[in-house]
Amino acid sequence: MRRLLLAAAMLCAAAPALAFPDRPVRIIVPFPPGGSTDIIARMLAERAGRDLANKFVVENRSGANGNIGMEAAARSAPDGYTLGTCTIGNCAINAAIYARMPYDIATELVPVFWSASVMNLLAVRNELPIRTLAEFLAYARANPGRMQYGSSGFGSSNHLAPEMLKGMFQLDILHVPFRGGAPAMQALIAGQVDFMLENVPTLVAAMRDGRFRGIAVTGSTRDPAVPDLPTFEEAGLKGFVVEPWFGFMAPRGTPEAAVQRLNALFNEALADAVVRQRLAELGARPRGGSPADFAAHVQAELAKWREVVEKNNIERLQ
Repeated sequence: MRRLLLAAAMLCAAAPALAFPDRPVRIIVPFPPGGSTDIIARMLAERAGRDLANKFVVENRSGANGNIGMEAAARSAPDGYTLGTCTIGNCAINAAIYARMPYDIATELVPVFWSASVMNLLAVRNELPIRTLAEFLAYARANPGRMQYGSSGFGSSNHLAPEMLKGMFQLDILHVPFRGGAPAMQALIAGQVDFMLENVPTLVAAMRDGRFRGIAVTGSTRDPAVPDLPTFEEAGLKGFVVEPWFGFMAPRGTPEAAVQRLNALFNEALADAVVRQRLAELGARPRGGSPADFAAHVQAELAKWREVVEKNNIERLQ
């Protein structure tokens, strides 16, 4: 009888986790459709919900470099049915460049899952006489104040990476922010900006179609999605490594059972061979692991980008 009672108690304790989710889970992507954040979130949402009666629903809510969507996630009911898509920008860099943030990563959100990481790709419009990193630097020096680069927004990794180049080589280049990686890419294709340092998944398909020219990637090793392109280090620029990342967070107070269930669903999705192949084709590396793994990574990135902003004297937004 004692064993039966114990087994019944264990089943009751597990029931909420097993029943969750019993309605659709909303994933807020704080950037427009078509960029790396959106592509990866939708891929995992589709696979994680494939075997569930209740699916994951992706909602794009862009603005303020991801702050608007992430604030909406932080202010949502902490019941496990709303997640915010977390990136190197809205969960690390923004805290360094905004004087006042509309949410606090440490106190208002809890890490759920570390999805993937990517590299940035230096891409230039086809009309420029640039095919190597050395030619890029030479052209920028020969045309001070004339080269413009597009980014997915002030404070994104594709804003701060060119600013790091600018500081290292005293380049006079101009920043043109957009509301996401996809709109910035369209501006590059149209010749409205001269170059980008954007995430590989955003650019790779259009680059393969010859709509602009790839020069180098910012990872510590070459990217399998664009194996012919050297890293910045291979091209002669030592110490220049930038690897953006993505994940999911939930409002603080979300039940631990829901966090663990969501983490398990996304880990299962990330283990799927088709998902891993699609990520590789995009130039994204699967991460996964526990909520604690993601929490440790976010803390390290917060410290790293605070130092970058201070060292390069990047003005903070009010």
